Amino acid sequence: MTEDIMIRRDRRAGRITLNRPAALNALSHQMALSIAAALTEWQDDPEIALVIIDAAGERAFCAGGDIAALWHAATAGDHEVGRRFFADEYRMNAQIANYPKPVVAFMQGFVMGGGVGVGGHASQRIVGDSTQVAMPECGIGLIPDVGGSWLLARAPGRIGEYLGLTGARLGPGDAIHAGFADRYIPEGEWPAAIDRLAESGDVGTLPQHPAPPAPLEGADLSAFGGAQVADITAALADAGNEGALTPLRRNSPLSMATALAMIRAARGDRRIEQSLAREYRFSHRATAQADFVEGVRAQIIDKDRKPAWAAPSDRAAVDAMLAPLGTRELDWQRDEG
Repeated sequence: MTEDIMIRRDRRAGRITLNRPAALNALSHQMALSIAAALTEWQDDPEIALVIIDAAGERAFCAGGDIAALWHAATAGDHEVGRRFFADEYRMNAQIANYPKPVVAFMQGFVMGGGVGVGGHASQRIVGDSTQVAMPECGIGLIPDVGGSWLLARAPGRIGEYLGLTGARLGPGDAIHAGFADRYIPEGEWPAAIDRLAESGDVGTLPQHPAPPAPLEGADLSAFGGAQVADITAALADAGNEGALTPLRRNSPLSMATALAMIRAARGDRRIEQSLAREYRFSHRATAQADFVEGVRAQIIDKDRKPAWAAPSDRAAVDAMLAPLGTRELDWQRDEG
């Protein structure tokens, strides 16, 4: 346990609280390891009936992974820091998705990237009025990872392609409609709901409320059925959809082309581990071969918002980023290296 994350027992619940509100609860490597260790400890504990994951502060459940450290290491020539982080994070994501006890996540404010990896695979995913869910990785030269391709592949219609390529934000109703959340509860009721869960160990105590409206339910996203990003861009231009075109013109071409291929490949996956392993092939190579270092520089380090994308984005480049890693393929035991 670190000061950035609070892990404790509360009656019949295991409690995990992300505790970096000033940093929008950005997920560090140590936080990911702490979550995994707690889940392992509680898995066979008869006194723990369920796990509750929440976060301190009002602005964010978790706005993403703490990737500045990865950038600093990569620019110094060390790509193993990022590879170890991604591997351990993805294993934790799969652990949550496959956990034998209920995991209830209360997700307020920003739920982005790594935050989706923590909350988006829980068995009960609670959203409130402030919730904004997004997978904006293509804007930093990464791809929708942490099991994001698995979730996007299971969204209705072409919502997955739309969200993955644009990084658009989902309010609570759209998050439920797209399959990133299960239940809406007004945030003022969350403390009492958490107290009942801890006391009873029963997810049946969660209150029922109608889901808010989901604007995406009636949206025409047929353009995102295009075979390639260029086809999607052309269709959006023909339709005059500047709102969707703007992020496509801004994001990394390689990231978008790879995300499109990954979301569609994930539709054939039977287990989240298959999607995570595919995502890891990209992220393993990302700091050395893709636009990730430049994207993080532009968005997070220098904040000039003017990335100079340089990586090729043709089919051969996508295939190279998703090619098997041989002995470096993601396995499901923690890498001690």
